[in-house]
Amino acid sequence: VQLQASGGGLVQAGGSLRLSCAASGRTDSDYRMGWFRQAPGKEREFVAAARWSTGSTYYADAAKGRFIISIDNAKNTVNLQMNSLRPEDTAVYYCAADPDPYSSVQDRLTSSYHYWGQGTQVTVSS
Repeated sequence: VQLQASGGGLVQAGGSLRLSCAASGRTDSDYRMGWFRQAPGKEREFVAAARWSTGSTYYADAAKGRFIISIDNAKNTVNLQMNSLRPEDTAVYYCAADPDPYSSVQDRLTSSYHYWGQGTQVTVSS
């Protein structure tokens, strides 16, 4: 599976961005898709996840109520709509995929994901 993230950029606090992750080479496996982010000097952290078949979702506390993860089956993409952005949301955002159909969307560990995209920079100015 190859993942290509896009949609990052510079936005003012309170603004919105929509990230997309194009997944190619995916088999019929029921993938778990995740978004993570990594700020300078910090560890990569979980943002949100969704199950491809059911659309079930799970969010980190920092993302709840502001971010929405969604799956577009027709386009084979996973999107992250980010609203009410804050300077502390500034980071490189990565999409990730896990082909295990039995894994939980609530598993936040980076090690539980097998495939990673290249990352897209999100910068929120105050």
